[in-house]
Amino acid sequence: MESWDERTVRARIREMAAQDGERARFGADTHRYELAPALPEAEIGAFEEAHGVGLPAEYRSFVAVVGNGPAGPGHGLMPLTTPRPEADDEWAVDDEWEEDRLPGRLAAPFPLTEPLPGRIGASAGELTRGTLMLAEEGCGMFIRLVLTGPRVGEIWRIDPDWGGFVPVSPDFRGWYTEWLQRP
Repeated sequence: MESWDERTVRARIREMAAQDGERARFGADTHRYELAPALPEAEIGAFEEAHGVGLPAEYRSFVAVVGNGPAGPGHGLMPLTTPRPEADDEWAVDDEWEEDRLPGRLAAPFPLTEPLPGRIGASAGELTRGTLMLAEEGCGMFIRLVLTGPRVGEIWRIDPDWGGFVPVSPDFRGWYTEWLQRP
C-alpha cells in the first residue's frame, strides 16, 4: 500500500482554501480547510486495541501521516481518538461519534453484504455496527468506513430517510482523493 504524501495533500488543501475564500464549497464553513496534526502510531494502535479492530490501511496511513481531520468531504473528517473541539454544540455528528466508541460496536460484524437502497425500515444504529463514521453530510446523512466483514475498507453513505445505506467508494484513498480533486 502506498503511503500518503503529507506535503502534497496539505498543499492541495491550502490551494483549495485560497480558491474558496468565501468558504462557499459545501462543508468549508465547518472544516475551514484545516488539518489537525497526524496521530502518533502509539495512539492509533491503542485505539485499535481498545476497540478490537484493525483500521483499513489507507485510512490508518492518512491519520498517521497526514492528519486527524477535519479538512475533508462533507462537513469534514471526524477525529479518530478525541471528540471535535466544538463537540458541545449539540450536533448529531457528535452523538454518532460517541456511539461508535461504545464497547464492541466497531468490532461487531457489519450486517450488510449488499447495498440497501431506499428508505430504511430497520434501526440505522443496527445497520452501522462494524463501521466508523468518517463525516457528516447534513440532514442525517453520514459517511462510514466499513471495518469488518467482506466489505472491509469500503466507504458507505447512510441516508435513512431517502437513500438507504450504499457504497460510495471502494476505499478511503479514492473517496478522499476525489474530494481533493474537485474544482
